[in-house]
This record gives sequence, structure tokens and C-alpha cells, in this order.
Amino acid sequence: MRHTTVYPFTAIVGQERMKRALILNAVNPSIGGVLIRGEKGTAKSTAARALAVLLPEIDVVENSPFNDDPTRPDTWSDYVRANHGILDTPASHKRRTPLVDLPVSATEDRVVGTLDIEKAIKSGEKHFEPGILASANRGILYVDEVNLLDDHIVDLLLDSAAMGINVVEREGISFSHPAKFILVGTMNPEEGELRPQLLDRFALSVEISGIKDVDDRMAILERHISFDEAPKQFLKEWVQHEEALSNKISGAQKIVDSIKYTARDLYMVANLTSSFAVDGHRADLVILKAARANAAYEGRKRINDHDILVAAELALGHRMKRDPFSDAVLGEGDVEARLEDIADQWDQEGEGGEDSQSSKDDSKKKMT
Repeated sequence: MRHTTVYPFTAIVGQERMKRALILNAVNPSIGGVLIRGEKGTAKSTAARALAVLLPEIDVVENSPFNDDPTRPDTWSDYVRANHGILDTPASHKRRTPLVDLPVSATEDRVVGTLDIEKAIKSGEKHFEPGILASANRGILYVDEVNLLDDHIVDLLLDSAAMGINVVEREGISFSHPAKFILVGTMNPEEGELRPQLLDRFALSVEISGIKDVDDRMAILERHISFDEAPKQFLKEWVQHEEALSNKISGAQKIVDSIKYTARDLYMVANLTSSFAVDGHRADLVILKAARANAAYEGRKRINDHDILVAAELALGHRMKRDPFSDAVLGEGDVEARLEDIADQWDQEGEGGEDSQSSKDDSKKKMT
């Protein structure tokens, strides 16, 4: 973990659901990003920037503007492929996990990059000017006021995040490079909404508001005053908390792909999304990925109902508003109650064995 003057992630008061959504994406970036919706002054951008500090340094191919991974030749950009055979081991160095801001005024060329067609025609050289997606590869792409972006730009971001690659084609010439990043979008709903189709493309979503508890508000004041007046001293006081969380995320990253799940877990997820009439299957995949990430983060080798609950509450909220004239939202405890009903249904149908029952018992303890 590197030391910076960014406000510490662990010093953020409250907003536990927002912090968990960000952490799960850090553990497994393939989850698909997070949309944070809330009023101004609720630590949305602070949390996104602080997350980058917690992430480990990455190995990148020397002189690559695309943060190519030297150990993954199957993902290399056309630039690295042209300069190194796929059997070569290119020189590499470590660098910080990037955090890239996308301005609201960004154009398509600024986002995806541009090909110099004239140079390609005249000299036969393929010259590509990298864009924001290149800089964000293997890092965090932060979009403030994502609801004010052109829908076409949002589509580009979400497509790249889903595919993990950016392909630019002009006049029969193409260039590709890896574009795997954690997409973090923030917005104030009072300034306009995203289209439902775009909302669904964000894997997780969190609704946050200002903290009402007086003691917590005092803690926010005290910490921010201390940070403003003596940032180095403040960071020193929080460094152990930051390093502990950074190590916990790093450890979870190493085991997340080995986290096990059962047929019962899949039944729970599928039945849950079906019972809430969620369109498509994206939510099912997101819940499973996020549940595995949560289990890895909490140090377990397999998922349980608690992990599914955490993931579902983050994955379903923004997928419930399907009618622009409807106020249908998930109420407090709705997902947990539905999960308990589904677990009972599984047992009554005689599908659950000893393994499934132990998972249920363990998870019920977590949810109480």
C-alpha cells in the first residue's frame, strides 16, 4: 500500500454498504463496477479515490501506455504484440494502481483513443493515440456525475468494462488493447437519472444519504478538521487500519476464484431474482460473483446465505425501478425475508442435504 495525502478509506464514517460495494469490486473487478447515488457531501468521490490507495502495485510491460500485464500475453495490446513476440518475456516495472477521472465533457475519441489514418495510409504504420480507457486499464475509472454524460459515452464505458478490451476501427484499420478496470460512477439523482438500460449495466448500486446520528456527524467533523490541519499526522494515525484493509483485500483477491458454491446456492440466487421479476440474467451472475467476493473477503472457502444476502442487496435495488411512474423499491429486510422463504422451500422440496443445511444454519447466525 502506498502513502499519499488522500483521505483514508478506513476513516470514512458510516456508509458501510457503499464501502462494501467498492471493496467487493476491488476483490473481483469482473463483478462489473458500482454506481453510487446520493446527495452532495456524502463521501462518494472520497471513497472512490481512497480505494485506489488500498490496491497493490501492479507489474506492467516497460514503456507500455496500456498497463499491459507481462504475465498475460493473451491480453496484450497490439502495441506490445508488435514489439515483443508472445513467447518473449518483456522487461517490466511496478507502478501504482491507476485512478483515472473521466470528465463529463469527454468525447468518444478522448475515451477510446484515435488512429492516425493518414500515417497508416502513407507509411503503412499503425499509429494509435491512447485514450482514457488505456490509462484506466487494470485500475479504477472514476466518473463523477455519470448521469450527465452522453448516453453513448456511458455505453462505451460499460461495453469496455464488460468485455475487458477496447477495439478502435477506422477505415478498415483496427487497434486493440486491454481495458479491464473497476468502473465507479457517482451521481446526484436530483440532477437527472440514468436510463433504466444503463442502470442495469452497472453491476452494483448503492443509495446513500447524509448521516443523521449526532455522534457520527461529530466524528466526521473532527476527522476532517484533523485531516485538513495536519494531514501527515492524521494519515499516520490511520496507517495501520489502511494496511490491514489493504492486506485483507489482497488476500481475498488471491482466493476469490477458488471460492466454492453448491446447487443450493445457485437455486437461492435464481429463485431470488425470479421472485423479484428481474429482467435478464445479468443480476444472477452479479450476485454469484459478488457473493464469492464477499466470502473471500470474510475469509471463507465457500459462500453461504449471508454472502448471497450482501450481494443481492447491492445488485437488486437499482433493478427494481422498471416503471418510470412507479416508486417500487426494495424495503428494509425484503431480500432477507425472501431468502429465508426460498431456503425453506428448498428444504421442503427435499433438495437440501447435510451440506446445504449447515450452510443455512451458518448463514442465519450471520444475518441475526
